[in-house]
Amino acid sequence: MLSHIVVSRDSNGTETTEVGHHMRAEESHFADLVQGRAQQFQVPLYQRTYSWTDKQLAQLWGDILDQTELVDADATASTHFLGSVVLAPSPQNEATFPRWLVVDGQQRLTTLSLALAAIRDHIAGTQPDEAERIDEEYLINKRKKGADRFRLLPTQADRPQYAAHVHGVQSEQSSGDRVAGAYRFFRRKLVELVETDDPAVPQDLLRIEQAITSRLTLVTVTAERGDNVHRIFESLNNTGLKLSQADLLRNYLFMRLPTRDEQVYETHWLPLQSSLSNDELEQLMWLQLVLDGDDRVRRQDLYTAQQQRFERQASSGAQAEADVEAYIKELHRRSAHFRKMIRPEEEPDPLVRGHLKRLHDWQAVVTYPALMLILDRRDRGDIDSAEAARALSYVESFLVRRTICRVPTNNLNRIFQSVPAQLPQDAGVADGLHQLLSAENRLWPDDDELREKIRTAPFYQYGRPNQRRLVLQRLEESYDHPEPVDFASAQLTIEHVMPQSPGDEWMRMLDDDATQGESAEDLHARLQHTLGNLTLTGVNSELSNHPFERKQGLLEGSHLEMNRRIAATERWGVKEILARAGDLADRAIRMWPAPLAGVGRAERSRDWHLAHQVLAALPHGTWTSYGDVAACIGSGAQAVGVHLANTDGVVNAYRVLNADGKIADGFRWTGSDSGDVRARLGADGIHFTATGAADPAQRLGVDDLALLLDSAEGQSAETASLPQPQQQGGETRAARFLHQLAADDTPATVSAIRELLAHWEKLGGWIGYGAGEVMTSAFLMLGQAGVPGRGIWPLTLYPGGGRGGTAEVVFVYLANREPFTDRALRAELLNRLNELEGVSIPEGKLELRPSFRLSALEDDGNRERLFATLAWFRDCWEGRDLA
Repeated sequence: MLSHIVVSRDSNGTETTEVGHHMRAEESHFADLVQGRAQQFQVPLYQRTYSWTDKQLAQLWGDILDQTELVDADATASTHFLGSVVLAPSPQNEATFPRWLVVDGQQRLTTLSLALAAIRDHIAGTQPDEAERIDEEYLINKRKKGADRFRLLPTQADRPQYAAHVHGVQSEQSSGDRVAGAYRFFRRKLVELVETDDPAVPQDLLRIEQAITSRLTLVTVTAERGDNVHRIFESLNNTGLKLSQADLLRNYLFMRLPTRDEQVYETHWLPLQSSLSNDELEQLMWLQLVLDGDDRVRRQDLYTAQQQRFERQASSGAQAEADVEAYIKELHRRSAHFRKMIRPEEEPDPLVRGHLKRLHDWQAVVTYPALMLILDRRDRGDIDSAEAARALSYVESFLVRRTICRVPTNNLNRIFQSVPAQLPQDAGVADGLHQLLSAENRLWPDDDELREKIRTAPFYQYGRPNQRRLVLQRLEESYDHPEPVDFASAQLTIEHVMPQSPGDEWMRMLDDDATQGESAEDLHARLQHTLGNLTLTGVNSELSNHPFERKQGLLEGSHLEMNRRIAATERWGVKEILARAGDLADRAIRMWPAPLAGVGRAERSRDWHLAHQVLAALPHGTWTSYGDVAACIGSGAQAVGVHLANTDGVVNAYRVLNADGKIADGFRWTGSDSGDVRARLGADGIHFTATGAADPAQRLGVDDLALLLDSAEGQSAETASLPQPQQQGGETRAARFLHQLAADDTPATVSAIRELLAHWEKLGGWIGYGAGEVMTSAFLMLGQAGVPGRGIWPLTLYPGGGRGGTAEVVFVYLANREPFTDRALRAELLNRLNELEGVSIPEGKLELRPSFRLSALEDDGNRERLFATLAWFRDCWEGRDLA
């Protein structure tokens, strides 16, 4: 479908477009579409609910007012193009009552209908005849009953509110509904119009009606009976009208339910859709695939993967419908588990609820496949709540121990996504999970490592702030105080007992504790951020940098047992900090179970398949090293080299080089000889330095390889949330960023970055500052401030950490955000950035997160070129299709 478009004009100049083989497109207006004989436009079950916000409504309202001024103009005055509407004959079509499926354009049709309903209601008291005319011409089929009475019939989820507004019987319960919101928007705008004293503003609301019905142009694309409506819907998505994976899969499912769609929708889908957001529903669909055995599927490939599963079943007719119905029933059943993961308060068992609550507060989205498996097995009767709680305790311990021991998080996605496929079959769920997570390549710290890290590791400098707070919260709970603190309502922050900026009294005490070869300053640096020196308090600002004697009094009055115990000591030096670390280590070891000893690697038959997969995904003009591939799959560099040297047919094996970019000594082709390897690398776009090494800028490290494999959804589950606009503590984050920038970069670079930030705000963007306490960042943001998932950002700026700051170009996130899902636009951004002197980003990193030095912006010409690029970026984003 939509394979070609031919534009022609008839003798009257009317433009007609033929699309594909069976569909025709022609220019029309709302009045042309809905006026006349009784008919109905039905929004199919699979369509998303009405979703326009005030931003889209305000843009449309401005266009309507512009066209209102041209209502009496001659025919040559230009109209406003609103977009396309794609229609297909409904299966319920009748010769005397045509019914059409709205394959695309329901947002536009619903909005225009609500605007007309608002005009009708506004003039009903003074112009009842005109109000009745609007109703009968655009909104209702006067002689029909029930659902047939509506000219536009929205999807079931929107139908009650839409019907209420068309019937003029709105209720207070509609306050949070998007349909009700749109209706109220237009009523408010109409009131503003008639009450204004501005003579340039149109007062005649019927002229606004004419503008809506006759001066907003639509391209109506009409399919014929027999056309595959699902393919039309899918093709529209491929031509830029991007829908989510959940939208596409919902369409596919209900297209495969020709006789049972209404029943399945009402019984299973509508309750499911009502209980979850679209993003949550998509996540649940992905988890269902993972639980059903597809442990390598990426969320962005959900639709294709599930479609292929149905097509492999090769069922037809009633059996095909039964397969889809069974899938939706199972999705509905598992949605109860998913809701408990994201809303732990829905879990009735207190032990299970406690673990789910802590994992939710930890923001442990990566663990969802394991949590889903545990709750699913309990629901099936395989385990009881006690075993489920024990299994969850292993997941919690796995995360907490790794955080305390500073184990990197970059492989957590793959670890937990593989749990359903790798869980041992010869053990129960809890024991099997304990065994699986204890595998040596899972890096679950044992008791000895945990104890050592609690004594020595700078805990305050690792992990997320909420995770550090949760660790201390759990340690406080381990005292089993008869009147425990309500952490949900308590405003507690982490306090350094020995302060980060100690005064003279503190330093004199440390001098007394110092031993030969370690000064007071050394002791302070070594112990200040360790767990033994950290606690929770609601009076952090009062404690501040005061001497210990002053802090003792404040801590003694605390409701936290750990604080009272600190206050009971006579001093707070090295001995006391290490003694408390020992006590906390004992509590941590009892609370968070240890891994099993002696468990080997968790292997799978497809480990080498993963290596082959990542090599096959290497973009043109890139190379990697044996060590990078080994780290990516959890193997060793030597093992990777041996495997590639002895395995035929591994795509791009010759693009794996030594870490210095040199071809390995003794390299030989497997299978047939493909000639000089350096010449082959050159043909693949890899450049070589004067020393004969491959260009290091073209190397893909382990993080780059992981991005090629993992789901690039704008932000991985283990990445901290994007910054929100700076309110309350905003200045502190901004000041921290600029302070760190000044400490790590030259004054000229700092000045250039200040100018860059100011210029970005002039362009209409805002600056989001990362919450990192050790390494800060600044995001150049566009979009609705404070609404997660709505923003887009071309660059993230990082201070240097002693090596000079960098600007990261977030191609991997842009690839999932309109309009930069178009690869050509991302390539244009890359080319524009490469015009900066000293910046050379390889095309092979167009799906990754390459960076360049902030010092490049010290050059005036480079700054001007970057400013122009950012203005272009903003214009692309503002011009995207919001339909």
